[in-house]
Amino acid sequence: MFVFAVVTGIFLVVFTLLVYSIVKFRKRSNDDAREPAQVYGSNQVELAWTVIPCLIVLALFMATARVIATVQAVSPAKNGPEVVVIGHQFWWEYRYPGLNVVAANELHVPVSDAAHPTTTRIKLLSADTDHSFWVPRLAGKTDLIPNHPNEMWIDPQDPGLYLGQCAQYCGTQHAKMLLRVYVDSREDFDHWVHQQAQPAQTNAAVAQGRHIFETTACINCHAVAGTVANGRFGPDLTHLMSRETIGAGIVANTPDNLRQWVRDPSTMKPGVLMPAMNLTEPELDALMAYLETLR
Repeated sequence: MFVFAVVTGIFLVVFTLLVYSIVKFRKRSNDDAREPAQVYGSNQVELAWTVIPCLIVLALFMATARVIATVQAVSPAKNGPEVVVIGHQFWWEYRYPGLNVVAANELHVPVSDAAHPTTTRIKLLSADTDHSFWVPRLAGKTDLIPNHPNEMWIDPQDPGLYLGQCAQYCGTQHAKMLLRVYVDSREDFDHWVHQQAQPAQTNAAVAQGRHIFETTACINCHAVAGTVANGRFGPDLTHLMSRETIGAGIVANTPDNLRQWVRDPSTMKPGVLMPAMNLTEPELDALMAYLETLR
């Protein structure tokens, strides 16, 4: 509000002077064509328009520094979960070290309240280039920088879905590196953690699809708990179908969208690092049947 008051004052002064000049010095029908007297240099005016802006910038700087210091001085509660967020081109990896959970693109955290704070502490890492974690309704932007761990915390007071965006240009699909943060009730969060900590379901009916998954390039990048797939370059797929979206939030996680994504992800997200798998239609049918069991 202090900054708003200052810039509003500046706007009113400038706008008033502008209107005054337009009215006072407008061209009139009886004006002659002679150039008016030219005045060069005024120590008083030059001193004023140098000193006053410097004082305004200094005041805004001090106000900003005070707020930053106040925010940094707050110590988050230690009773909430810790999440390691790893930025990739062009998706998000979420690891919960104390809960044995690995997720992708959709972050789940418990709701907090003023009486019993449940702060989520977040450690930020980058697997490749600069990214920025930004969920406007939860916290300010915090960068993910290679070889430079960063930290932040959030204390959401209301359950619901909070949307965000990678706020640092990181390549071709930076604009489609979206963030979805689900703030759950404590009971819902505990249920989600329990479900996510389970290994992938085993279903003999989709054995052919699992065989295709485990004998192609899929396992070089993706992991599925309880199988030989342990890749780290792409999202963990153990509970793929429990997510509402794919492609870092760009489309809904439906069988049709997932099929098109596996067939050729570049049709949805040009520049994505996942290659087209070039599977035959029968192989794609079998693989999709398997992927749809990963819940």
